[in-house]
Amino acid sequence: MMRFRLLARITSLALVSLAFATSACGQAAEEPKNTQPSVAYQLSSYEDDRLDDLAGKPQQLVIIDLARDAAASYFTAEEIGKLRAKGKTVLAYFEIGSLEDFRPDFERFRTANPDLMLNEWQHWEGEFFVKYWDERWWTSAVKPRVDRALAAGFDGVYMDTPLAYEEIDLALVPGETRQTLGRKMVDQIVRISRYAKQIRPGFLIYPQNSPELRHHTGYTEAIDGIGMEELFFLATDEPCDKDFCAENLREAKALRDAGKRVVAIDYATDPGNIASACRQHRDEGFAGAVTVKPLDTVPPPCP
Repeated sequence: MMRFRLLARITSLALVSLAFATSACGQAAEEPKNTQPSVAYQLSSYEDDRLDDLAGKPQQLVIIDLARDAAASYFTAEEIGKLRAKGKTVLAYFEIGSLEDFRPDFERFRTANPDLMLNEWQHWEGEFFVKYWDERWWTSAVKPRVDRALAAGFDGVYMDTPLAYEEIDLALVPGETRQTLGRKMVDQIVRISRYAKQIRPGFLIYPQNSPELRHHTGYTEAIDGIGMEELFFLATDEPCDKDFCAENLREAKALRDAGKRVVAIDYATDPGNIASACRQHRDEGFAGAVTVKPLDTVPPPCP
């Protein structure tokens, strides 16, 4: 199943390019709050399995699955090029801490590496955490996905499930702790960043969630931004007033202050809640989208 993942209108495409270049260089982006790009975040149900509809949307930052509806067919360089020709920055979504049973490489990976498969995610049937620190995960899953994103002309990657370090059953990994698993997740993100940027300088690295990983050495320097789900509204239309919401917001703001773009993804359909989320995105200087849990459509950007 597709996980729920990732709107302010910008005034100039030139400002978008400048902001991304500044972030990619690891420098603090000195830009007014209202110049953050609007975001389209769609992981399935592309019209006719194509990106033509997305190309016509006004959003400037587009996050799509690396695979066409997660099937064996992947988006081509020509298709991604058409999106980029519209002035859009396009990020490729994939997992770095888990493997879903509908993915084209699931059965092959599980058969070849059964010892790397860990507990099923309680909240997502058919999704299994993996020993992401094992070299076989890098060579069999992560590196091929990064290579595919590079070859298809994506501007960067949008990497889900860094939170695997919190969800892995410690009984299955003797000797590990949340601290050591967090360190190993950061090592993986740093490796992805170094590998991709050596091939294409300026390639964008965006993990999703787990902003507290910034406390590990090397994390902040390795990323260009972060996607943050449910900072203000939980799926769906539930104000995020729990303790973890405040903690996530503090950590996200710290990354923003370090010059990293924060892409806020909130889940709401009530007009009042949509307006509230949009206002809070603007107030915090975040890029953002207010969307629906299935991530199978692209609502209008914030006004």
